[in-house]
Amino acid sequence: MNIFRRRKRIAVAYLSKNILTVMGLVLIWRGIWYVLDEIDYVAFNGSHAYTAVVGIIIGLLILYLPDKDLKEIEKL
Repeated sequence: MNIFRRRKRIAVAYLSKNILTVMGLVLIWRGIWYVLDEIDYVAFNGSHAYTAVVGIIIGLLILYLPDKDLKEIEKL
């Protein structure tokens, strides 16, 4: 088999695997987003202010607790 065909086949397999991984992650986050919107509607009558503040606090805690710093925010 030609080396270029083999590399092309490996590249296509690598690309398709990564695309499927990204699609899976996007679909998971989409589902989580809709569930959280429904909880917001049921628990707080659609007031996004409370859940936004709680979401920011929980997000900061998730980033802070493993390393006891917020270095991940600096990367943005």
